Amino acid sequence: MFFVCEMSVKKLEHIGIAVADLDAAEALFTKLLGCKPYKRESVESEHVITSFFQVGDVKIELLAASNPQSTIANFIEKRGEGLHHLAFEVDDIKTSLEEKSNEGFKLIHGEPKDGADNKQIAFLHPKSTGGVLTEFCQDKNEIVLG
Repeated sequence: MFFVCEMSVKKLEHIGIAVADLDAAEALFTKLLGCKPYKRESVESEHVITSFFQVGDVKIELLAASNPQSTIANFIEKRGEGLHHLAFEVDDIKTSLEEKSNEGFKLIHGEPKDGADNKQIAFLHPKSTGGVLTEFCQDKNEIVLG
């Protein structure tokens, strides 16, 4: 039996994995998943380089720091490589952020910003989400300007 979520979460969009060496991680995940990444992209605002694999309906996003002061570099220094975040596709990112803020969740980003893979993104703080860094994302082509 499946239960439908009441909020605007459509699906698990991707799983973010922090890596120290993007080339080595791409080789490892290519071997592990049996497919090559479909895209590598630099996100200057976050100081990361991303690499995406498509696995069924879910993507795996490898994240490598593009400079030593990036949040990914800090994450790897403190916790090592591995699971960084879960990203959920939502119907309306601004409404979802407002709803979660009103429900007591701590937002890292109060407003969506440009992310990788043609998405608008925003993060919820792991201190309010059971220790899991949570990202909401919405395809830029689906955002209605009002």
